[in-house]
Amino acid sequence: MTHKYTNDLINETSPYLLQHAHNPVNWRAWNDETLKEAKDKNKLLLISVGYSACHWCHVMEHESFEDSLVAQVMNDNFINVKVDREERPDVDQVYMNAVQLMTGSGGWPLNVIALPDGRPVWGGTYFRKNDWINALEQISDVYIKTPEQLREYATKLEEGIKSMDLVTLNTDAAVFKKETIANSVAKWSNSFDKRKGGMNRAPKFMMPNNYHFLMRYAHQTDDEKLLEYVNTTLTQMAYGGVYDQIGGGFSRYSVDDKWHVPHFEKMLYDNAQLVSLYSDAYLLTKNDLYKTIVYETLEFVKRELTTDEGVFYSSLDADSLDETEELEEGAFYVWTKDNLKQLLGADFELFSDYYNINNYGLWEKGNYVLIRNQSDNVISEKHNISIEDLAKKVTSWKKSLLVEREKRPRPRLDDKSLTSWNGLMLKAYCDAYRAFGKESFLESAKKNAEFLVNKRMQEDGGLYRSYKEGENSINGYLEDYASSIEGLITLYEISFNETWLLKARDLNNYALDHFFDDTNKMFYFTSDQDPLLVTRNVEYRDNVIPASNSIMAKNLFKLSHYFDNEAYADTARTMLNNVSSEIAAYPSAYSNWLDLMLNYTNNYYEVAVAGNNAFKKIQELNAYYIPNKLLAATEKENNMPLLLNRFNDDDTMIYVCVNRACKLPVSEVNQALKLIDK
Repeated sequence: MTHKYTNDLINETSPYLLQHAHNPVNWRAWNDETLKEAKDKNKLLLISVGYSACHWCHVMEHESFEDSLVAQVMNDNFINVKVDREERPDVDQVYMNAVQLMTGSGGWPLNVIALPDGRPVWGGTYFRKNDWINALEQISDVYIKTPEQLREYATKLEEGIKSMDLVTLNTDAAVFKKETIANSVAKWSNSFDKRKGGMNRAPKFMMPNNYHFLMRYAHQTDDEKLLEYVNTTLTQMAYGGVYDQIGGGFSRYSVDDKWHVPHFEKMLYDNAQLVSLYSDAYLLTKNDLYKTIVYETLEFVKRELTTDEGVFYSSLDADSLDETEELEEGAFYVWTKDNLKQLLGADFELFSDYYNINNYGLWEKGNYVLIRNQSDNVISEKHNISIEDLAKKVTSWKKSLLVEREKRPRPRLDDKSLTSWNGLMLKAYCDAYRAFGKESFLESAKKNAEFLVNKRMQEDGGLYRSYKEGENSINGYLEDYASSIEGLITLYEISFNETWLLKARDLNNYALDHFFDDTNKMFYFTSDQDPLLVTRNVEYRDNVIPASNSIMAKNLFKLSHYFDNEAYADTARTMLNNVSSEIAAYPSAYSNWLDLMLNYTNNYYEVAVAGNNAFKKIQELNAYYIPNKLLAATEKENNMPLLLNRFNDDDTMIYVCVNRACKLPVSEVNQALKLIDK
């Protein structure tokens, strides 16, 4: 028997959910009403999780969710729930853990069947249409005939899910050793691709936090080979098709081992972290390629992912309409040889060598993904053209091809704004300003921070997660607090407006009140104000974005110095101690924790500058790569612990302190640098 159903997603704001609003499937959003309906009707939940820029999510939608026969099976037997994983990472994580336990792997689209109480009993990722129908009919049949079988399995699976992210309090003394880090890096290095950069496999993900840590470690230990590997990786990523050579900005990852052909979606969080990474890499190397990457990526973010209010959109889709009006992955970004010849004229030969319009750069169907494999110096010598003239030509090519590309149908935009990803981009603009001193970078950072504190806050001082078209929604998760706090601390360190530091402390205290687990001294991913799911997760392994707990530990470490707060310091140390035993087994999943560990195994400096020229001296100091320091500055009397009684109308002095011991103040930056070791 079939019934008439309606699709509720038309009332949602998430672009991903709205993409499914006209499917014949009776989709519901994840909310209390939907979960109550499943219990009231005693129907299985079918939970399908994806995101706007997910290519295979779109494929499965087209093959299955737009098909009326598939929809009938789903509608007759299940309460069907569509989830945007970017809006609801808490729901995604619970069911991703379940699928990983059941199948050994995970990914998106993520499709799970759960009992009416939400406990999962079956799941997987992408399914072809017939396989999907068969699976749904079989599980529905089991639920009708022998439901106790599914309940028994759900109970066992629930136990497994709850054991996955357990962190116990480490009661051993928190002693962090240089050998722990050295051994971790040595093990990790066995997986390095030292010729092409990244890990020695395909596909290749950028993993910016990994290289941020490795760069810092190489610098602080004078490990030239490791630094060479990091620079090889950054150069090859910048040369690759994974970087948009015409419009700036990075795609998710490359499907091959030479960073050539990406999945073409562009995510805010990747680009934010890569701006921070390349900014620091420029400070260390003064490599102009890195500066170009930062400037072009931020220009892309400004052009395509920034609102008039100064907040940042989430992503651009991989797919766009091709010449036949069909959705095609990469259609917006690729070029044919004939197209390029027509646009470039006499410059085509030089352009072809520069961007490999040859077998090296060929993708499929006669399309080329632009990729470099030669430096400007090599091209300059080979073609007998000066570096200056080559640079002018490259700039001209980019402008003319960008104009031509803008005539094509654009990839779909995910126009929701997520607080956590905005925090990463806020930090990116701050890091870029610190490295390059460009005022517009500072202005973008301030505008975003002002929006955060004025428009994204709840009445009780907490954060909303998602913002779109003037409306906030969803209670913030730990990652929203962690990234926002880090962004605000970083903004203080370039502006020295204490408003930002005080707001960071307030948000930190809110997180301690609503997310902290006093039994193990870690933070839950969800607030104590959120409805309970199957389990309350603790996110502590670093991934494409560092874990919210590792960011929080670093925030607590810094705030403990700024406010002389021993409780913050103890918590940061305990959190690191809790995970320290796991680091050696899989170091790449703990790179942000390893970065924090360097603060304990090596000297970490408080640098305070007070006097009428304090901000000018800070700018001089920021021209150097010094990852093992925090900054405080004032040009008037100031009661902050690091600045108290240090202002002098006559002189601007620099105070360098480590482990609560301060060197004699100095007046020149070069003198201060001598007091700071790596």
